Amino acid sequence: MTDILHIVGGGMAGSEAAWQAANMGITVVIHEMRPKVETFAHQTGLLGEMVCSNSFRSDDDEQNAVGLLHWEMRQASGLIMQTADKHRLPAGGALAVDRDHFAQAVTDAILAHPNITVEYGEITELPADGHWIFATGPLTSTTLGQAIAKETSAESLAFFDAIAPIVYFDSIDMSKAWMQSRYDKGDTEEERTAYLNCPMDKDQYEAFIDALMAADKAEFHEGETAGYFDGCLPIEVIAERGRESLRFGPMKPVGLTNPHQPDVKAYAVVQLRRDNKLGTLYNIVGFQTKMKYGAQVDVFKTIPGLENASFARLGGIHRNTFMNSPTLLDDQMRLRSAPHIRFAGQITGVEGYVESSAMGLLAGRMAATEMLGGSISAPPNTTAMGALITHITGGADAKTFQPMNVNFGLFPLVEGLKGGRRGRKDRYKAYTDRAKLDWHAWLGASTLDAA
Repeated sequence: MTDILHIVGGGMAGSEAAWQAANMGITVVIHEMRPKVETFAHQTGLLGEMVCSNSFRSDDDEQNAVGLLHWEMRQASGLIMQTADKHRLPAGGALAVDRDHFAQAVTDAILAHPNITVEYGEITELPADGHWIFATGPLTSTTLGQAIAKETSAESLAFFDAIAPIVYFDSIDMSKAWMQSRYDKGDTEEERTAYLNCPMDKDQYEAFIDALMAADKAEFHEGETAGYFDGCLPIEVIAERGRESLRFGPMKPVGLTNPHQPDVKAYAVVQLRRDNKLGTLYNIVGFQTKMKYGAQVDVFKTIPGLENASFARLGGIHRNTFMNSPTLLDDQMRLRSAPHIRFAGQITGVEGYVESSAMGLLAGRMAATEMLGGSISAPPNTTAMGALITHITGGADAKTFQPMNVNFGLFPLVEGLKGGRRGRKDRYKAYTDRAKLDWHAWLGASTLDAA
């Protein structure tokens, strides 16, 4: 057992961890409970399945922290980013992928690797010895969650996450909707028309808000008191903060011109993003919801252009589990009470596909290096990955620890730069320039240390 790296969970973090370790010569076994044990959110038994969205967010590696994280993973030959690049869809300045082809490609790559095997079945206990990475994600099974809580003597921490609906393109009325990326972002015509837009005037918007607020919502079970992750709020929760909130959030009308009525400024705009390469499916951007299914159909069909919409998938809400990593994990992502076990992915308290995959990348490299008799330090906190791992393993306040996306607020300041909004472009460029130098240095040193 000791010469095999066991990885529990075949999502993005687990798949990335397996890929990194296997490429360093380690024999890896992935334990994936699907499809034998299903979850609320997953639709298939494929590895690396995207659940909530098909977007990896901004791909700008000079002005955006998540774009920088993309760059760092590419430099480390990350499976997730390699696969995303092969199956990307036009999405303006964002990196979006065909989710079905993406998951199939991740699965094919893992199954074809000579150092990796996959065993299907649920792991319900923490092992007493061996080399293990738990990357079970936010939908960790109840039984395993209880085992983790027992080992860590901690109450389960959780938040609620929501999924947006997906619409069939051929059911959208294109005499009302049009194709355009906000501010015409993108280098090609395909990218500049990557989003589908449905405009609303003031009366239509007000009627939509009324219908949204009155709709039947899914209720939490008794005793569930977890909050929401701010980066993935249900639209009705946003609307409850004020009737104009959605108009300044996912329904903002800026940067768009309706070719059907070029002289009329929309009061609000609902955007849909292509969800597959064929262009037959579009997801409603930012429309995560906890409305009941029937209510979703009624409310969303009030949107101009979606009156006759047919839905490939409706939205929903589910409970996500994460650990209080600052108190439980060391800087090698090992469980302090059982250092033969590492954790990776969303369960560690990072939020987002890319962040989860990045923590899988680090966990896989760290575990493999240790098994090979080498040593590896965490990347410096001046890099995107280093900033994330520093945050979850000690940089955050354990008493208020909550899931976190990568952002420049996690990075140490660059000396000599002025603050304020006017200097933000130069400041972010300075962050990314420094990060790229430090990431290359860390990659080179860690490779030598492992050898």
